[in-house]
Amino acid sequence: MNLDVGAVSGPGRLAAPGEGITTDELALAARNHGLPLEALHYDVTPAGLHYLLTHFDIPAVDAATWRLGVHGRVGSPLAFDLEALRAWPRTTVRVTIECAGNGRARLEPRPVSQPWLVEAVGTAEWTGVPLHTILTEARVDPAAVEVVFTGADHGVERGVEQDYQRSLPLAEAMREEVLLAYEMNGMALPPQHGYPLRLVVPGWYGMAHVKWVRDIAVVDVPFDGFQQAVAYRLRQNADEPGEPVTRMAARALLIPPGFPDFMSRTRVVHPGPVLLEGRAWSGLAPVEHVEVSVDGGDTWAPAVVEGAGEHRWAWRRWTFIWQATVGRYTLSARAADAEGRTQPLTQAWNRGGFGNNEVQLVPVVCFE
Repeated sequence: MNLDVGAVSGPGRLAAPGEGITTDELALAARNHGLPLEALHYDVTPAGLHYLLTHFDIPAVDAATWRLGVHGRVGSPLAFDLEALRAWPRTTVRVTIECAGNGRARLEPRPVSQPWLVEAVGTAEWTGVPLHTILTEARVDPAAVEVVFTGADHGVERGVEQDYQRSLPLAEAMREEVLLAYEMNGMALPPQHGYPLRLVVPGWYGMAHVKWVRDIAVVDVPFDGFQQAVAYRLRQNADEPGEPVTRMAARALLIPPGFPDFMSRTRVVHPGPVLLEGRAWSGLAPVEHVEVSVDGGDTWAPAVVEGAGEHRWAWRRWTFIWQATVGRYTLSARAADAEGRTQPLTQAWNRGGFGNNEVQLVPVVCFE
């Protein structure tokens, strides 16, 4: 259904030159939140600090009456309540999830949407049933091409009334680490993170991790729902189909050192050795290298990257000792993955503001 609510069903609008953050964007920012960068200290992000993006309302789901259906191009349609799903063999995977629009507010012209800076990320330990075991039990038809996931959240986006729905290619859905998760960090999913069940797709941006999952449909044609065919596309112009947003690009974030100014968040440190540290990740290939700059990206030095081979789908800690002297600095870190992809110093623009991984800039003042 298309609704006349002052929106359009095509790509969202761009801010006019000089246009500040709108009240609609502020309302979105009040509902959603990023990771406080000092929380990068945690290997596993506490649930309340993990970034959050909710497209519509957080649905009030009653676990006693909730059911999951698996149907479509399958030989054996299935239905589960939560107790039956939890009886299946379970597994836990540590996964970093980043919002596809992380960094959008730094683009020019700015796509008008949730105004993320760099904090839309978090890492949790997700526990649940491997999706491939459920699909195998359902006996997927050889003609199937995609698996469509429907959440319980419902609303209007750009004039289109919809349930939140996304699909995965069948080969992606059958990866052994893809989960139907019912726990986060060893506890039941919080309501805002998809209680009672969510999809977790390691390596992919957050839009693929459908929350409040209530229906799984196996289909033999590509899914063309709004969130798949309209919203999450890399395009330069409104009238082009664009390319789908999929896996996370390589990125490193720096924990701002020292202590902050309240309004500007400019950091203050004192002379001497300063530990610089942060996290780096990539959904395309494992992160192998991190470099640090203290002069705004003119020169770079290698950092020490920890955790080689551990938790493939989670971020890695990196460290660097900076010998700070009196002055003003701009600190940055950049990651490179095993296939040679390195973060750019300037961001390639796209109309939706997706897939950004431009290096972070952290202003620092050092004084006696």
